[in-house]
Amino acid sequence: MGVKIGEVEIRGVTCLAPLAGLTDRTFRTICRGAGVSLAVTEMVSARGLVDGGDRSYHYLDFQEDEHPISVQLFGADAAILAEAARIVAARKPDMIDVNCGCPVRKVVKQNAGAALLKDPPRLGKIVAAMVRAVDVPVTVKIRSGWDDPGVSTEVARVAEAAGAAAIAVHARTQKAGFSGDADWDVIRRVKRAVSVPVLANGDVRDPESARRVMAQTGCDMVMVGRWAVGNPWVFGRTEAYMRTETLPPEPVPEERIDMAIRHLRLSVRQKGLPAGVREMRRHLAAYVKGMRGAAACRRALLAENDAGRVEEILLRFQTQNEAILAEEDV
Repeated sequence: MGVKIGEVEIRGVTCLAPLAGLTDRTFRTICRGAGVSLAVTEMVSARGLVDGGDRSYHYLDFQEDEHPISVQLFGADAAILAEAARIVAARKPDMIDVNCGCPVRKVVKQNAGAALLKDPPRLGKIVAAMVRAVDVPVTVKIRSGWDDPGVSTEVARVAEAAGAAAIAVHARTQKAGFSGDADWDVIRRVKRAVSVPVLANGDVRDPESARRVMAQTGCDMVMVGRWAVGNPWVFGRTEAYMRTETLPPEPVPEERIDMAIRHLRLSVRQKGLPAGVREMRRHLAAYVKGMRGAAACRRALLAENDAGRVEEILLRFQTQNEAILAEEDV
C-alpha cells in the first residue's frame, strides 16, 4: 500500500492537510508519531518569501525527521511563485504544493487561493513556472470550484498538463466554505479526468469515511485537516484499517489526555512561553471534546498561560473522567 508522487514514494495513504495556525512543526511531529504518511506545512506567502519576510520564512521550519514533507505556497503571480519555489526547494522538501483552494477573503482578494479557480489559464501558467523552477514534484490543492463544481475537472486537466504531479481536491466550492456536505462525486470525476494521483479532502473524519471516499472515488490518498485536530490517531487508525480491514479502537480518555500533555510539552519546548501554551489552546480544547465536563475544562484551559497549571487542569480532568467511568462500570 502506497503512492508515488513524482519520484517520491509515499508508504501509506494518509496526508495531514495544511491548516493555517495549526499544522506547525509541533502538530506535524505529533501526527507523524501517530502514523500519518505525508504532511503539508501551513500555507506560506510566496510574496513574503521573495521579499525576505521573517514571518514567511518561519513556516519553513521542517526538520530531517519530517520526510516526506510538502511545503504549500500561495500567491497569484507566476514569476513570484516560481522564485518562492526555488527558495523553498533549497530547504530540501520532498514536494511543493500550490494553494488553489483557500476560500478566506484576505487570500482570494489577492487573486490567490480559490480565486485561481476562476482563471484556469493563470493557474496553469503558475504551475508550469514552478515546475520549470524546481526539481521536486509540484502538486496542486483545489476546491470543487468557485461557485460551480463543474469546473474542477477542467482545472485538474490544466494543472496536470502544466506538470502537476498530484492534485488534492477539497470537495466543496469556495462559496460553500466549510459548510454543508462535501460532494465526493467531484473527486471521482477529477480522478477519472487525470492520470496523476488524486487526494480526497472534505468530510474525511475517521477510518470509515476514509475507506468510503476511496471506494467511491478511486482516489489514491485521503487528506485530513480539521478532523485531525485533537485526534491525531485518525491517521494510524486509517492506515491500519486500510491494510487489515480491521478497525482499531478509538483512544480512551487517558490516552487523549496523555497526548494533550505530550503535545503541550513539545509546543513549549519548541516555542517557549507564553506562545507555546497560547498556540495550543485550540488543540487542547479539541483533545477534551466530548468528554464529561469538557466545557468547564475548556474554559479553564483558555484562561491559563502557565504550562504547569495547564497540565494540572488536564490531569485533574483526567482523574474526574476516570472516576466517572469507574462508577459507570460498577
